[in-house]
Amino acid sequence: MEDAVTAQAQLVLENPTTCVVVDSPDGALPRIIHWGAGLGPLDEKLVRELVAAQAPVHMHNGQPDEGFALALLPEQWRGWYGHPGISGSRDGTAWAPRFVVQRIELDGKPVSGFVTAAEGAVVWHAVDADCGLALALTLELTPAGLVRARAEVTNTGEGGYQLDELLIAMPVPARATEILDFAGRWGKERVPQRTSLHVGSHWREGRHGRTGADSAFVLHLGEPGFGFSSGDVWAVHTGWSGNHVHYAEKSLIGDQVIGGGELLLPGEVVLGEGESYTGPWIHFTHGTGLDAVAHAHHDFLRAVHPVDAKRPVTLNVWEAVYFDHDAGRLKDLAHRAAKLGIERYVLDDGWFGSRRDDFSGLGDWVVSPEVWPQGLHPLVAEVTGLGMQFGLWFEPEMVNPDSDLARAHPEWVMQVPGHTPLEARHQWVLNLGIPGAYAHVRDQMMALLDEYDISYIKWDHNRDLLDAGTSPDGRPGVHEQTLAFYRLVDELKAAHPGLEIESCSSGGARIDLEVMQHCDRVWVSDNIDPTDRQQMMRWTTQLLPPEMLGSHIASGASHTTGRHHDINYRAATAVFGHLGVEWDLAKATDEELRQLGEWIAWYKQHRGLLNAGRLVRVDVPQASGGDVFLHGVVGEDAAIFAWTSLVTTATWSLGAIRLHGLDPEAT
Repeated sequence: MEDAVTAQAQLVLENPTTCVVVDSPDGALPRIIHWGAGLGPLDEKLVRELVAAQAPVHMHNGQPDEGFALALLPEQWRGWYGHPGISGSRDGTAWAPRFVVQRIELDGKPVSGFVTAAEGAVVWHAVDADCGLALALTLELTPAGLVRARAEVTNTGEGGYQLDELLIAMPVPARATEILDFAGRWGKERVPQRTSLHVGSHWREGRHGRTGADSAFVLHLGEPGFGFSSGDVWAVHTGWSGNHVHYAEKSLIGDQVIGGGELLLPGEVVLGEGESYTGPWIHFTHGTGLDAVAHAHHDFLRAVHPVDAKRPVTLNVWEAVYFDHDAGRLKDLAHRAAKLGIERYVLDDGWFGSRRDDFSGLGDWVVSPEVWPQGLHPLVAEVTGLGMQFGLWFEPEMVNPDSDLARAHPEWVMQVPGHTPLEARHQWVLNLGIPGAYAHVRDQMMALLDEYDISYIKWDHNRDLLDAGTSPDGRPGVHEQTLAFYRLVDELKAAHPGLEIESCSSGGARIDLEVMQHCDRVWVSDNIDPTDRQQMMRWTTQLLPPEMLGSHIASGASHTTGRHHDINYRAATAVFGHLGVEWDLAKATDEELRQLGEWIAWYKQHRGLLNAGRLVRVDVPQASGGDVFLHGVVGEDAAIFAWTSLVTTATWSLGAIRLHGLDPEAT
């Protein structure tokens, strides 16, 4: 390799909740010396001693003589036997890059030597001239105490470079041996699961082309038995709404990391000369207990993408009418909703094209003259005249085989060349990575937003991306599809300031920190059964604050599970999110409507606290099986808690429970 200018620095990034110490000696990629709780006052001498104490040591025969140094982008050539940070090649060459850092910047300004900062973004610019690659590694400490990192690779050589994998990893102390991440399925999202970390890898892939109901969601590695308020916990979240990876790994000499990245399909990213690939943000959080980790996520989202804490109470008509769009019935629902104090009315699936059921019409985003001969104007006027906002359902990334769009442009369907794509829910995936397909959907949606007073979109996504090839080359297209989704959301919102968009994906299958940079709330699950929602709300708040969780009061008989529940149980579950109603109000009794109205009024009275307070979840060790929940929100001068027992406990009383998160000086 040619001699190159090298850069070196030791950096301390620290705010009241988090401290990060980074060493980047003489051109080497950055090595995380510490991230987590503060270490007290740190001067240059102390940092040098801290770095020296963690200097690479030769441990055994077979290891490089100089020991290994674990970088933010792990490098195999330095002796790391775990997963390398970068994998790729030029037809079998340039597969083992050795990057040399040439420049280090803090918030855009060059730095070297010993540097301290309260917060900020550090970028390491590195090259490997022999492999023809340039690397930019970014590490940022946010005001919320969340640490996030990402990598960008640029092809500076001749010919194409196929990038197979680009991962970011952070070290975790050896005392953290217990993993908590999540499983799930449609109707039962975010089921927590625990295991121990042993030598080897705990590897979680999401191959759905979206975040997935079974996503690892947030992968935690902590001290054994960590709970909501106890035990040191380190966590990682991959902020990406396509295929992705979360992992924890422990080497044969005891070093362990957590990390993540985008999962790239074979040949999906081939960089031409001068082209770059930028990986997703990988978010790292440390805290004492799970609530501290959740608070960092909440503060981050509330700062970078704030939403009004006084979220409007919403009626979605899906479970009231399904595809039976009768104008008189829908107007009647609007009047009943307005009387209850509901503030937003959402017309769900069935208003467009030939969409009388889920077999046809997707992709034809034109109001059906068969169902709405005067367009949506009469209904929109009725709703807005009653003082409510009007919202509309779309599924922009999908197309039915039985649709005008699919017949006119079969080449816009994601598919492997020569094969008919697999149907799921009677639909195919529309390739928004194709400019013509993107423009078609954008223009039809823009036309509707221009014509009608629409302030809210429920954006659905009801199938996985399987055999998601692009036209005409047939390469995998999940990466470009995901970027096109973000771009379309942003373009619609830029053209219509104030427009809110909900991310729904077969319920809660597209929930991550990146989608929430673009959307305003999520639909937690298609299952509104309060017993299941207790668990799903409890754990979805590990990443998202309550005001971003769509949480509805449904009818007494759950449409998903068939279970029957009292209205007070349904409502007491729903008010700890962004409250809505999904119920045929014409079938509700007078007593049910009275109680529903009281709950809506109570929510409005307290939503400033419910939707902006600090989440508190309490471990109830006396209850076995995790079937007793105690959670709440705490504000400056008030708190609201809910106690929920999903089972009959073995004893009459579980004894006194300490509520943490309260100000001990307050009365």
